[in-house]
Formats: sequence, structure tokens, C-alpha cells
Amino acid sequence: MSPTLNSSSPLAPSSLGYRHRHLLGIEGLSAQEIGVLLDLSDGYVALSRSQSKKTALMRGLTVINLFFETSTRTRTSFELAGKRLGADVINMSVSWSSIKKGETLIDTAMTLNAMHPDVLVVRHPDSGAVKLLSEKVNCAVINAGDGSHEHPTQALLDALTIRRRRGSLAGLVVAICGDILHSRVARSNIHLLTTMGATVRVVAPPTLLPAAIELLGAEPFFDMRKALEGCDIVMMLRLQTERMHGSYVPSTREYFRFYGLDRDKLAAAKPDALIMHPGPMNRGIEIDSEVADDIDRSLIRAQVEMGVAVRMACLDMLTRDLRPNDAPRESAPAGGV
Repeated sequence: MSPTLNSSSPLAPSSLGYRHRHLLGIEGLSAQEIGVLLDLSDGYVALSRSQSKKTALMRGLTVINLFFETSTRTRTSFELAGKRLGADVINMSVSWSSIKKGETLIDTAMTLNAMHPDVLVVRHPDSGAVKLLSEKVNCAVINAGDGSHEHPTQALLDALTIRRRRGSLAGLVVAICGDILHSRVARSNIHLLTTMGATVRVVAPPTLLPAAIELLGAEPFFDMRKALEGCDIVMMLRLQTERMHGSYVPSTREYFRFYGLDRDKLAAAKPDALIMHPGPMNRGIEIDSEVADDIDRSLIRAQVEMGVAVRMACLDMLTRDLRPNDAPRESAPAGGV
């Protein structure tokens, strides 16, 4: 359980165990730092389920959601998280921004910096773009997904979802199945799960499995049934056709036959194995509806709920130094499953 934080708390981010100005990825975070974020997120789950869902922790602070790629779940989740913390939230879409008029990423960073935001939440189609932005602005930056690199808050919400059902991540066997090659979700999850003591398997056709994936700590498989043997968690990924240039699978029908999750393939996993998917789902391509909607084993809806809590925790953590100890505000919640 994390400590309760209030206006008189002497705890600074460093003493809480999280020592970074930004959240650009899971790679490089320690197990302690991940645990701090998960513990804080736990408290925000309870807050989000209460009748009064808002706090004033970030009153007077500004969050800008800058999305160069379309998103429903992630952007809405960050917007709701910021508003529940009392922040002023601005959503900027590339469809109407100056980027479409030829402005460079650096120019955009300088423009936004002049507006003095406190947190910049960025999604960008190019790996490394969010890190570049973080070096050009004075505020905290959260990576909401950059190319095929990382999606740290997705991995955190996946971990929180698992931990609340299984109590711990250590010792679990997790199979990540699907388009590993193009998936920033897979990369962030591999980093987080292995850091927290889980065993990670990745399964995909040869065309969708990165070379030397084992260097990240994951065991590669081409046969889905073998990969699922004895698994505790089965995490499905969609085919990211928007990042594919060329033919990676013969057809979606054949892909589902060999790599789509259905009852037959799921039988290879443990009898109580849980099913996850970051969304959006392509039913009948990477997952069968009967499996996706299994109320006893599917955690897909829970993942969406955990997303708001995790993003509240990240916004809270990265703005602690901006909130004076004598500023009137409600207490941040204590963690607890």
C-alpha cells in the first residue's frame, strides 16, 4: 500500500521512489518505480468508482494532449484523468494543427512551450519523436505511444489489471500473441513484465516477429498452442495494418486459423488463464467473440477501467514538484487492492 499524500506531506517524488521528470517508456524503470506507480494507481481505481470522482490535486495546472495519431481509448482516458484531478485539459489534434501546414515538430514544441503547459501527453507515429519533444520543452512529458517503440501507460494498466486479479506479477507466465513486430504495447509489456519477475513468451508468424526478440527477455514461438501451454495470461494484439508496407500474412482468414485466439487454442493454457487485449479488437481476425466476451476469463473491459486510474497516477506523480505543500487540495488516495 502506498503512503497517503496530502497537502502537508513532506514526501517528494524522489522519496516515493520515482525519480524521473518524464514518462517516456518502461525500459529503464526499476521494479520499485513501477511498483510505486501501480500502488498509486490502485488508489485511483477506488476514487473512480466512488460517487465523487474528482479531486483538486492539479487545480491550476494545464495538461495538453497532443495526438499526431487518431485515438479513442488513450486520448479519452488521459482527458478524463486530467479532469478528475482538477487540471485544465486541452486536446490538440494533428488534423487541424499547424503540423498539417508544414510546421516542424521542433517548431510545435517551441510554440507549446510558450504556452507554459505543465504536462504534455504525446502520441506520434515515429519512434523517438516523443523523446525529442521532451528535450525541447520545460514541462513533464508522457509518452502516449510513439511509433513501434513504447506505450508505457498501456503496459502499466495491463500490469495493474493482472495484479488486481492475481495479486502479483512475479512467477506468472504471460504469452503475448500477434503482431509483435509493429507493437509498442508488446515492447512496453515485455520490459515491465520481465522487470517484475514474470516469464514472457511471444508468438507470431515469422514475418511478424522481430529478430533477436529474445534479447528483450522474451521467448519466441511460432506455434501458438505450444506458446500457450501452461500460460497464466494470454495477451492478444491486433494486426497493425497501418504500419505494414507489403504482405505480412497470406490472408486474415489464414491468420485467424493459426494465430487467432479461440476456445481450441485457449485449451492449451491453464484452465483459469485470463485473456487480455489492448484494443481496438478485430473480432474474427485475432480473437473470437466467444473468448473475448467470456465474463469469467476476459479482462478486456477491466483494462479500459484501469487505464483512467493509471493515467491519473502518472499525472499526479509527474506534477508533485509543481504543487506547493501549502496549496489547498484534497489528499491523493492510498493504494490498495
